[in-house]
Amino acid sequence: MTISADTDQRTHLPIIDHARGKRSPVTCRLKCADACLGPECNTSSNATFRSIAQTAFSRRALLGGAAAGAVVIATTSLERPTAAVAAPAATGLPFTPIAPVDASVDSFVVPEGYTWAPLIRWGDPVLAGAPVFDIVAQSPAAQAAQFGYNNDYIDIIVDAGGLTGVLVANHEYVNPDIMFAPSSDPAELRRRSEIYKAAQGMSVVEVVRDAPGAPWRTVPGGRRNRRFTVDSPFALTGPAAGSELVRTAADPEGRTVLGTLGNCAGGTTPWGTVLSGEENFNGYFSSPATTPSRARYGFRQRPTSTGWETWDKRFNGAEPGYENEEHRFGYIVEVDPLDPASTPVKHTALGRFKHEGANVSIAEDGRVVAYMGDDERGDYLYKFVSKHRVNTGSGPGARKQNLKLLSEGDLFVARFTGDSPASEIDGSGRLPQDGRFDGTGEWIALTRKGESAVPGMSVEQVLVHTRLAADLVGATKMDRCEDVEPHPTTGRVYIACTNNSRRGIDAPVDEANPRLSNRDGHVIELVESEGQGGTRFAWSILLLCGDPSGAALTYFAGFPPAMVSPISCPDNVAFDAEGNLWISTDGAPSTIRKNDGLFKVPLEGPDRGRVQQFLSVPRDAETCGPIIRVEDGMVLVAVQHPGEDGSFAAPNSLFPDYGASGAGTARAPRPSVVQVWRA
Repeated sequence: MTISADTDQRTHLPIIDHARGKRSPVTCRLKCADACLGPECNTSSNATFRSIAQTAFSRRALLGGAAAGAVVIATTSLERPTAAVAAPAATGLPFTPIAPVDASVDSFVVPEGYTWAPLIRWGDPVLAGAPVFDIVAQSPAAQAAQFGYNNDYIDIIVDAGGLTGVLVANHEYVNPDIMFAPSSDPAELRRRSEIYKAAQGMSVVEVVRDAPGAPWRTVPGGRRNRRFTVDSPFALTGPAAGSELVRTAADPEGRTVLGTLGNCAGGTTPWGTVLSGEENFNGYFSSPATTPSRARYGFRQRPTSTGWETWDKRFNGAEPGYENEEHRFGYIVEVDPLDPASTPVKHTALGRFKHEGANVSIAEDGRVVAYMGDDERGDYLYKFVSKHRVNTGSGPGARKQNLKLLSEGDLFVARFTGDSPASEIDGSGRLPQDGRFDGTGEWIALTRKGESAVPGMSVEQVLVHTRLAADLVGATKMDRCEDVEPHPTTGRVYIACTNNSRRGIDAPVDEANPRLSNRDGHVIELVESEGQGGTRFAWSILLLCGDPSGAALTYFAGFPPAMVSPISCPDNVAFDAEGNLWISTDGAPSTIRKNDGLFKVPLEGPDRGRVQQFLSVPRDAETCGPIIRVEDGMVLVAVQHPGEDGSFAAPNSLFPDYGASGAGTARAPRPSVVQVWRA
């Protein structure tokens, strides 16, 4: 087999509905394999269960026929989220909100009184012996030792003393057209294809600083530095590990997977490990949609942007013995950045779907709870509750126990119920008569005590074909749940629903997803009614995003819309030590073409819902991360796919070097981790 010649992606991509605001069709092709071009993968009708209860769900049906099962959902009236209370005044990160920056501007913009600098860029050395980055002399070996491409989730785990730590970053996908000049040489294309493997995955990099609040700098060749690529070994854990569904010719035991793919957002655990979500993994495989599971996960038989399917059997779904390779991606990955000898793991107990990430908190009874979103139109919100309780000891034995917490437990999916008459949810975004979009909900069990809770499905089937299991129990179709994070002090959970331009076409509006053609997205605030380990919750919409001066109706927790910064497509969320929510975006309102940014949203007091833009990233880029350190007066973000719509010969951005000369600089955009601090 040969790899097709590189082409300028821009000339072959239609301007699709989702991309009319700001997002480039190139991003849609490379990041999510044009998931928005077609109808939803979720063709289930979750509003009724009349036909579901009449058909048994067998493994044979799962792999070659229709899937069915039965469940009864009960709803209970619950109290609404608690009222806001007065909040302390902000002290560590005071700023005047910046104005939105036009999408044609190639600048990184911060508020007055702040400055910025890249902490680490694509190609910067990570491992000992790594060469200085040279964009015209890239190689697989060099890239495997350098910082990867398109970083998404980031965190710095600070050591005792506060002056050293480790940065952990995801690398979601690559853009061949701005990494390399066009070529038609098969040998060169194969070499580049190997570089794409090395450029993805994750990085662990030691960092140091001179004083608390001072900028960090990386330590190339640090003792704890690591690179995880598409060929790095990962251990499978949980009930599906070793099952026939995850065995391949190369791994007949089904317990060791090479590589991690499509790593998007993530989370940091109380025991100091980092979780990463494998999101758009289907786009790396050329696999015919010959089964309900393949169709439900969006697999198609077509050339991929990396070309791996032409020379690596693992990514060709037609290769005998490798049909299950795709079942080995789509999990939550856990990496221990403090132990450079540790093997990273993939947790099957948390289900297989397009994980945006996972964020962990400790429930009232000591069990660990992980909240997760499936980032595709019409898919679901999930929760995992561990079987065992966290060990709060400080010794190595306690940490060893905690490293196993995500291997056993119960998996749930959410069903939302609104409390307003259906006639008041008209798709416009107009509030119902009670003054807000809100209601109750239930966490429906998919697994219980290590066994399946879905009739007709084994526990292995539930955890490998999680979307099909969730279809059967009647979960609520959501507008792309991306980051889902519990507040560190209140316990309220915030769900970033980034957008769904086909709401009303593939699924009707409901009170939890109340706008037709929801291009701007919304944020839901969820309150667990029985504690975080319980099965019932109350919810309300905190933000209906968009341009308040535009035609679409918006809502900002009751704060006057004329006094907020325009915001669209909420993606990653984080909290500061003062309790504020921070939102990074992946798209601008469809009525205005502005660069993505980072926004602060107070959650308490008179400013609750007041969206304030803190920074803006360069042309074509997406804001990821972020890390908010009020105590240091510092913010860090990952700048993903700057200049995505350009080419190698004609770059659309020069971020972050902006024409600087010297070792390690390049006349090309470089995805980077950026730190912003008070000047």
